[in-house]
Amino acid sequence: MLKVEKLKVGGLPPLSFEVARGECLAVEGPSGSGKTRLLRAIADLDEAPGYVSLDGAERRELPGPAWRKLVRYLSAEPGWWAAMAGDHFARGNEEANARLLRLMTSLGLEPALLDRPVSELSTGQRTRLALIRGLMDEPRVILLDEPTGALDREAAALVAELIRFQLLAERIVVLVSHNPAEIERLAHQRLLLGATGARDAMEAAGRELQR
Repeated sequence: MLKVEKLKVGGLPPLSFEVARGECLAVEGPSGSGKTRLLRAIADLDEAPGYVSLDGAERRELPGPAWRKLVRYLSAEPGWWAAMAGDHFARGNEEANARLLRLMTSLGLEPALLDRPVSELSTGQRTRLALIRGLMDEPRVILLDEPTGALDREAAALVAELIRFQLLAERIVVLVSHNPAEIERLAHQRLLLGATGARDAMEAAGRELQR
């Protein structure tokens, strides 16, 4: 269980909600409403008063890297620190290699992409590779910030199917998306953030946290 209690993010009133294993919470709202800031706060990437716990362990009880190994934030604009795509993945271990191949196949990517420079890959290829990179060590909570925003319909459908698989594997997903159809297919709950008003944010934290 991911539990958020009185988490204060930006100008929003304190937010409280819970997401069970195997469930997806969709975070909705216009640009500037605090969606990305909320994900970053849950991942303990940005300072935010309040409490976030996973299966009873509070984020401040663990070092940041240890928390983020369990609670993984995947940015809408992923970073790359090496020239070659394959250098972003730990290869050589048979189990890890098999997992990488399965994930690439599930997202319609050829293994040969790993031997190409990141600069030569399309935006869609980089987006899918970044998702795979974030899932390789099987985090228990996956915080997805617009995972299909840069993808065509076919690739977006493959990503949605992979998210469903993560839910079947009892992982927790918090999804930021502007795609109503995607939210309808994946979300068990919906958290609505208002652009400016405390009233809207309070509704998001209470009455409009829907199942």
